[in-house]
Amino acid sequence: MKLIVKNLSKTFGKKEVLKNASYTFDQGEVYALLGRNGAGKTTLFKLITDSIVKDSGEVLLEIDGKSLPLDFKDVFFMVSEPELPKFLTGREFISFFIEANKENIKDTKDLDSYFSLVDLDTYDSNRLIQDYSTGMKNKLQMLMFLILRPRVILMDEPLTSLDVVIQLQMKKIIREIHKDHIIIFSTHILQLAKDICDRIVLLHDKSLNPVDSLIKDDPAFEDTIINLLSGKAEAEEIKKIEENLETKEESYE
Repeated sequence: MKLIVKNLSKTFGKKEVLKNASYTFDQGEVYALLGRNGAGKTTLFKLITDSIVKDSGEVLLEIDGKSLPLDFKDVFFMVSEPELPKFLTGREFISFFIEANKENIKDTKDLDSYFSLVDLDTYDSNRLIQDYSTGMKNKLQMLMFLILRPRVILMDEPLTSLDVVIQLQMKKIIREIHKDHIIIFSTHILQLAKDICDRIVLLHDKSLNPVDSLIKDDPAFEDTIINLLSGKAEAEEIKKIEENLETKEESYE
């Protein structure tokens, strides 16, 4: 299974955010989408989910060699600061969510079993969402995609402003489910990208560009990414990086 982003372009007024951006994301991989503030990471996710209209380009899902436009039921977009109904309890909301999406849920469990997946106990699940912290709201979002198990999961700055315990819980869930999904999350935390991602993609200069996975283990990883995103990595510097990687590859053989 592959998610194919093909020649996506988007302009807001006079600001061109994406220009013929293309990339193919594979099942079983966790991708970190890195980019500077305002580079268009959230815009890309909104284009993939059809939340905003594309100027041009397409998003396809390839299964068994057959490519079709990505269907809304096959993708879940987890936002960094979710807007959930404050007047419902967590239990009421998830119960409503299950009922509304029952045709797309393959394996139904009882509510307590679902809440245990994200470590929300009976007390917390019966509290009003208006009393939830951002971390608890994000747990509800994670529970939503664990219930639906969509093919593609997009996560926009998922671990920002969360405490260490919740971060570790979310990392664990991502690693447990990644083989069956295509998972892409945007982040500005380079250490997070190194910790749980298989691949890194840069959104820079209106396009999507892969980063060699070997760079993650290089001591100069952070400096390399910063230089690439700031536009300071000139041809000689890039060539030097590539030569270092080639040397490492030869040493592994």
